[in-house]
Amino acid sequence: MNLLQTPTNRENTSVQSYSPNEVFFCPEESQFYSQCLERMVLNRCTSSELVIEFGSGDGSPVIHSLLKTPFQGKIHGYELNSTSAKLAQSRIDRYQLNDKYVVRNQCFFEGWQQSGANYLIANPPYLPAPDNDIYMPSLHGGADGAAITKRLFTVGCDRVLSMISAYSNPVETIEYAIDRGYQVIDFTISPLEFGYYSSESKVKETISALKRDRKAFYSPNVYLLAGVLFEKQGRGSQDLSAELLHVMTAF
Repeated sequence: MNLLQTPTNRENTSVQSYSPNEVFFCPEESQFYSQCLERMVLNRCTSSELVIEFGSGDGSPVIHSLLKTPFQGKIHGYELNSTSAKLAQSRIDRYQLNDKYVVRNQCFFEGWQQSGANYLIANPPYLPAPDNDIYMPSLHGGADGAAITKRLFTVGCDRVLSMISAYSNPVETIEYAIDRGYQVIDFTISPLEFGYYSSESKVKETISALKRDRKAFYSPNVYLLAGVLFEKQGRGSQDLSAELLHVMTAF
């Protein structure tokens, strides 16, 4: 378990030529996701293990992690946004990582069965809103922000690394994973400021309503984002679910 401060590193080759409504752009969140991947997945994997990724975006988090770890396996990413998928592939080519990372412009829930993966990794859409008519519709995570995150636990991978937001019904999300046979074996938490996407009026109003129902937890200035490594129960690891929930619901 590790509690990090908000990352400040920026990627020099950003997506400045694209609108944030075209390609997801949040350097702080992407850097934090990359740190979680590096520490909790890529440094644990063996060369024979496969990793599948839901929602690769522009590919930068995985690429940054691959450049810093000795990981020798392969990551199969799936990204529905064709612009993001093309950008990811151009970066993979630039860093000559084609033998370790491939991104398909395809629905994850249709394509993941192509590989018998050991790990599932994701920074899933977690913006809560009554519908997907928001700045970037692909970031819509359902009425409480947790719908897609929950669905990831139905895939059946032995280990799942998912980013979980404290304003997107984290308690029910973690309880759902437990009901599906998982336990929390590691987590890292970072405070983040509300940004472009989460500050949209429709999203902000929904988050406020969730807080009144004790389904969202945040302060006026920050919310907590957790990188959580889940593992199928019965493998002998210590379950940290209670500790994670204690921190996530602190506000």
